[in-house]
Amino acid sequence: MGSDILEISINAIKLIVIFLLMVQLVPFLVWVERRGSAFIQNRFGPNRVGPLGLLQLLADAIKFLWKEEFVPQKGRAFLFYAAPVVALLPGALAFAAIPLSVPVYLEKFELFGQTWGPYRIAIQGYELGIGIVFVLDASSLGAYSLLMAGWGSSNKYSLLGALRASAQVISYELSLGLSLVGVLLLYQSFDFSDIISAQVGPLSFFFAGHDVKVPFLPNWGIFYQPLGALLFFAATFAETNRLPFDLPEAESELVAGYHTEYGGLKMLMFYIGEYGHMLVASALMVTFFFGGYHIPFISIEGVRTFFLDHGFSLNGSNLLTSLVFHLVFLLKVLFFLWVFIWVRWTLPRFRYDQLMDLGWKVMLPWALCNTIVTALVLLVAKEARF
Repeated sequence: MGSDILEISINAIKLIVIFLLMVQLVPFLVWVERRGSAFIQNRFGPNRVGPLGLLQLLADAIKFLWKEEFVPQKGRAFLFYAAPVVALLPGALAFAAIPLSVPVYLEKFELFGQTWGPYRIAIQGYELGIGIVFVLDASSLGAYSLLMAGWGSSNKYSLLGALRASAQVISYELSLGLSLVGVLLLYQSFDFSDIISAQVGPLSFFFAGHDVKVPFLPNWGIFYQPLGALLFFAATFAETNRLPFDLPEAESELVAGYHTEYGGLKMLMFYIGEYGHMLVASALMVTFFFGGYHIPFISIEGVRTFFLDHGFSLNGSNLLTSLVFHLVFLLKVLFFLWVFIWVRWTLPRFRYDQLMDLGWKVMLPWALCNTIVTALVLLVAKEARF
């Protein structure tokens, strides 16, 4: 946690801020989804409460907080109440393990009559050498919340939605995990920071006995693993129960699926959990395939030097540099969050047999093929180099 009380306090506050970042993005994403769907369907969307309907979010929050608490008469109270909490936690745990910007290096400074530092403050909740393993493990726990909600509600529609959700998550987790094996083979690391650092600079690789450099393209993972990126992103739609994979919530068949009996604050926690998983999926997409927080062809030192040249102190320049790269990371993540919303209001829902066929008969074989081809190409390249 830290070497002294100040560093421990900074790291504790950092955990809270990262969690609040995820939670506070949810109302914004709900507003974007409402306005975006209205734009796609050529209608107005929320536009009465506040400018551009922004205060509609506040009205919704008040509605969620003041709704009557309800437990089905034959429901299992512990499971019924625990399910929304379990839905919220996996996304928060996974998001905290992803680096959101370059670390902040603080030189020694005076505060409260005492000398503090130097510090290295990572812009992530906690640094793990096996970050991707932890994130995949934590994200997979979300399936338990759906099962708990379906079983605890004692409602046949909820139970059917929970069974659908668990089968869907298990089916697509295989494709999702295999689609990332090519990336791990390529970068030879489970650590997010190493993977992001490997994507700095122009596109360069070894081919046919020569080092090839493409100066006008960034060295992003998407250019090495296009099939893996496509499979991973498609699998995240199924993992987050978003259209066209929202069979656990099919209104025409299951009323509302696993959360049929939920309302108020408990329903809000399910919403936060769903959008939290979308946020994690988008952050992983950016981290593995789009350079993470790096800006193409602009180095960290270049940004830091810019602020130093404009009169900022070393510590101030480090903080501002980290802020710039954090904003770049958020912009990339917001783009993929918009794609989630765009797809939801564009594509129709699959039938359940189509969903299962796509996962087991199409995506899983292609993910396995991508892994084998990547391993063979890396082996041939290694033999050719040595």
